[in-house]
Amino acid sequence: MKKPLLAALSALTLVLAAPAIAQNVAIVNGKAVPKARLTALEQQLARSGRPVGPESAAQLREEVIMREIFMQEAQRRGLETGADYRNQVELARQTILIRELFADVQKKNAVTDAEAKAEYDKFVTANGGKEYRARHILVEKEDEAKALIDQIKKGAKFEELAKKSSKDPGSGANGGDLDWANAGSYVKEFSDAMVKLPKGQMTDTPVKSQFGWHIIRVDDTREAELPKFEEVKPQIVQQLQQQKIAKFQEDLRAKAKIQ
Repeated sequence: MKKPLLAALSALTLVLAAPAIAQNVAIVNGKAVPKARLTALEQQLARSGRPVGPESAAQLREEVIMREIFMQEAQRRGLETGADYRNQVELARQTILIRELFADVQKKNAVTDAEAKAEYDKFVTANGGKEYRARHILVEKEDEAKALIDQIKKGAKFEELAKKSSKDPGSGANGGDLDWANAGSYVKEFSDAMVKLPKGQMTDTPVKSQFGWHIIRVDDTREAELPKFEEVKPQIVQQLQQQKIAKFQEDLRAKAKIQ
């Protein structure tokens, strides 16, 4: 009679223990390691751009178990009572809580399609219209600029003189080429002179700006080629989200009573 009774009790124990086992990753030295810990680690990896697949599930389970083993050993040595440990835990707690705060702000104040479109329209207004493919030669003195203009009019190549004489390190090596840009990309004196030039024409007199004296030539013009809204929408949304978080931080700081 004893053996059947013992068998029944063992079976009952297994049945009662089954829900607890199902809720845990493992039992390490008698201490349960909850599955919630494994889930939290998976979510942390996913946030960092490394989602966990079936092939790495076993490896991650081992990671959670080893963490528990190390934790138990650190506790056995009394390391969690140290001031340095407590300070680090507090900093980590703050970091996690602040991250959750910003995530909550973004969730409750998400960027709308209307906001993103309005920002795109501002971009189009600022960057649309005509673009210019211009070259320039930048020198320090007006007389030097006039001498270069005379040389070009007599047949010297603009590009060669730019490489030899221009003080602009960015464009000089490329024969003065400034690539495609709208007029608003340049200082006012430069853009005012540039937009008056027909294609292929050069300024007859040097143009003075804060950088020195310019000789400008317009090689070509075109209507600005801007990306479509859907192509840049993710970047616009990200930028606006960052602006909202920055505004939230500024407002909190302004309202805080600091002594």
